[in-house]
Amino acid sequence: MTNDTLIKRNYSVLMSVYYKEKAEYLKAALDSIWNQTIHTNDFVLVCDGPLNDELDSLIEYMRTVHPEFHIVRLEKNSGLGNALNIGIKYCKNELIARMDSDDISCPERCEKQLDIFNQNPAIDICSGTILEFHTNTDTITGKRVLPEHSDQICAFSKKRNPFNHPAVMFKKSAVEAAGGYNETYHLFEDYYLWIRMLMAGAIGYNIQEPILYMRSPEDLYMRRGGAAYASDMLMFHKWIRSCGWSTALDYATGALPHAAICILPNFIRKAIYTKLHK
Repeated sequence: MTNDTLIKRNYSVLMSVYYKEKAEYLKAALDSIWNQTIHTNDFVLVCDGPLNDELDSLIEYMRTVHPEFHIVRLEKNSGLGNALNIGIKYCKNELIARMDSDDISCPERCEKQLDIFNQNPAIDICSGTILEFHTNTDTITGKRVLPEHSDQICAFSKKRNPFNHPAVMFKKSAVEAAGGYNETYHLFEDYYLWIRMLMAGAIGYNIQEPILYMRSPEDLYMRRGGAAYASDMLMFHKWIRSCGWSTALDYATGALPHAAICILPNFIRKAIYTKLHK
């Protein structure tokens, strides 16, 4: 199916990219959006600081081929949360599909999410199952399935992140009403946003089918570990407790065991991470 024959709908796509990204990964991510069964009429790409020549050349080419591709360039790298907040302001539609610059959306991803919003207009955030891969999507290394319905999502959120951020589609108005992304809790910007939205009464839903392939480096378990990460995570969960969203029991059975895993030796943490995401 070519772009000329694709059905277009009024939804935006929001992506941020910075200079360390590989052009080949960005191209695969962009192509996965151009190849959606329901094509977007508004794609906002935030360049978070100066990029490299290879990325700039690819972006310029895509801009000439796709008139719905809009580029926002920031003078300095500001971090993902800040870049997304700026990008949201440029999105012209109420529904916004988030996309990372190195992941690959399944062809029917946006169509499935649009169907959910059409079937239930009360929903504010819709994500879904993601499949993890290292080098190519023929070899899946992990799978992340999250609770489906809003009551289950709220309960789950007291201990763990209830949405797969690279695969979310949300209502712009609901995100802005909650104050948007916030860099207060490093590496937990999206989780922090979801909790504030859920506390304000936002309704969530997670599609139980895979809708996105997430590029997951072999050393991801190392990035999600260490004393500093554990400290940041515990600080965030203390905030969840302080605002009354979670209880001491949630903290003891969710955050503390997770923090303990973070400070385990790398080879043990890798084994646990692999087992949990099969």
